[in-house]
Amino acid sequence: MCGNLRRTRVIEILSAIIVLGLVTSRGAECRKARLLDSFDYTAINCRTHSASLTDFGGVGDGITSNTKAFQSAIDNLSQYTADGGSQLFVPEGKWLTGSFNLTSHFTLYLHKDAVLLASQDVSEWPLIDPLPSYGRGRDAAGGRYVSLIFGTNLTDVVITGDNGTIDGQGEFWWQQFHKGKLKHTRPYLIEIMHSDQVQISNLTLVNAPTWNVHPVYSSNVVVQGITIIAPITSPNTDGINPDSCSNVKIEDCYIVSGDDCVAIKSGWDEYGIKYGMPTKGVIIRRLTCISPYSAVIALGSEMSGGIQDVRAEDILAINTESAVRIKTAVGRGGYVKDIYVRGMTMKTMKWVFKMNGDYGSHPDNHYDPNAFPVIQNINYRDMVADNVTMAGRLEGISGDPFKGICISNVTINMSRKPKKVQWVCTDVEGVTNGVVPQPCSLLPEKGAESPEGITSCAFPTDTLPVDYLEFKTCSYRGSNFF
Repeated sequence: MCGNLRRTRVIEILSAIIVLGLVTSRGAECRKARLLDSFDYTAINCRTHSASLTDFGGVGDGITSNTKAFQSAIDNLSQYTADGGSQLFVPEGKWLTGSFNLTSHFTLYLHKDAVLLASQDVSEWPLIDPLPSYGRGRDAAGGRYVSLIFGTNLTDVVITGDNGTIDGQGEFWWQQFHKGKLKHTRPYLIEIMHSDQVQISNLTLVNAPTWNVHPVYSSNVVVQGITIIAPITSPNTDGINPDSCSNVKIEDCYIVSGDDCVAIKSGWDEYGIKYGMPTKGVIIRRLTCISPYSAVIALGSEMSGGIQDVRAEDILAINTESAVRIKTAVGRGGYVKDIYVRGMTMKTMKWVFKMNGDYGSHPDNHYDPNAFPVIQNINYRDMVADNVTMAGRLEGISGDPFKGICISNVTINMSRKPKKVQWVCTDVEGVTNGVVPQPCSLLPEKGAESPEGITSCAFPTDTLPVDYLEFKTCSYRGSNFF
């Protein structure tokens, strides 16, 4: 009898321990879930209302389309535009989706293990008109597929995360491009148009169909902490392309690309001239670039609305075709002026300096042959390059020379098999000081001892308005939409 009681008591105790363990385990799981849905981040503005993509039927299995879930979530959250704004959380998972549109006073936040997978179903990519400053698509004469993440006429929009990933699955589009089968221009990964106060930060972008980040006709734009990776042979996978924008800051980004890492633009030939919206006031800092067939920073070739006041510093280039490249042509019109670059370190380059006045590539045959671009006040200083094939190829336009070029304190160490001629210069005017190897005669050495000499090329000391933009610490504490 006593033995039976003892056995019964032991069973009761063991049962209690098991139940307690289950409760504790479930409690830990619940706490873990709550912790995963609770985090802080920095943004230009914080939000009052929150939701998760799963609240709107999102399924992160990498197979189910979430295009409708994304658009339903954003459409519903747009009701809070005037009531503190809203944020949409994309949890861990693989979220297949076609393109979707953002709203104002809105944050899209990707969990560190969230992957947006761009749909391979072309029906999930609506067509939109060409950009008015371009007159046509870049791949084809007609319209273009809308970007994966798109927004227009917005105020205060944030696309960020804990280094979550956006995968454009671009191989499908690259093959169509190479085979000449595209009837419309490929989609970008992120495009924000006609907007003010834009933040794109702390994300990894891979395998874009073409350009990765394209702010256009917008102001007060910050692109920060972005990693961009595409095969170095992928066509036109530019990294970050501010286009007819003002007050732009690009910093702390790592880019491996099949095209220019940063390309600053402002419209194409007669269409860009007519639209007349320049890109001005651009800061580029702490950029690392790998692009064997293109430039770290390109100015143009679509620059017909004008490019002015670009400031680039503290940049590392590795196995990249050229450092800073100006691309233009007769028919472009417009201008590239007041360009300032300092503190570049380069490892394995085809060229350090490159300027092309014969880039060509016109949208049609209606461009004005008398529309000459103005290229002036181009400043490079404090640069070091190793394993370089050719120091510079600077080719202006006959009768329209590129003026005011200044290069100072630049040391270029040549490769084991360099070009015999290190500088090719035509139709350019400027001065140099402390440049090795010695530049061409059109860029004579003008040290401080000469009447018109220089000690170093200019770099502005004032602060651009975008640098005054303050960031706040924001929180997500789970969905409060319902």
